[in-house]
Amino acid sequence: MTAIVPTYTAAQVRAAEAPLLAAGIPLMRRAAAALAEVIAEHEPKRMLVLAGAGDNGGDALFAAAAIAARGVRVDVLRTSERVHEQAFAAATEAGAITVGLKGLETATYDLVIDGILGIGARGGLRGAARAAVRALLRASPRVVAVDLPSGLDPDTGKADGFVLPARTTVTFGAVKAGLALGDGPRLSGRIVLVDLGLRLGSANAVGEAAVSEVRRG
Repeated sequence: MTAIVPTYTAAQVRAAEAPLLAAGIPLMRRAAAALAEVIAEHEPKRMLVLAGAGDNGGDALFAAAAIAARGVRVDVLRTSERVHEQAFAAATEAGAITVGLKGLETATYDLVIDGILGIGARGGLRGAARAAVRALLRASPRVVAVDLPSGLDPDTGKADGFVLPARTTVTFGAVKAGLALGDGPRLSGRIVLVDLGLRLGSANAVGEAAVSEVRRG
């Protein structure tokens, strides 16, 4: 059932997350568990996880661990030398396999998880991340974006031509303004909002967006 919810800037979301993180609330684990549920509903047979250096990469890898533990073939492509090590270890221990861009058989994946960049990033994709997206764009895979499609500006919705269009975007805590602006609606697909209990007053909202579903995380 579609719902209209407020949207917020990346800075507002980060500020609302800060006291929960300081209190030791495991936001990443909660976000990853909700992400894994959405991924499972897509019933992947072979899945590729694009894991970047930030928290979105960690969310994607913890979710990958849950999916791999169910017996699904999960491959992980690190788009940065640095990733969330605890999440990466969980994914590999559950059976996920690390792959490289060279020789990547993009057409063999029936689902791709975009965990390259988070709300702290600005500008287009670069380096290995851009090369991976370029290769995958030719295959037009089903994509689940983690928080927002990587390369989409979280505040303005601006994007260049190297962004994977998502079938579903699972966004955490609040809907980022960029999902409803500019290229956001075209690239985000169906939006699932995972409520993490952030204190964001509606009076501080910068806009609004239609989401397909709101879930507790």
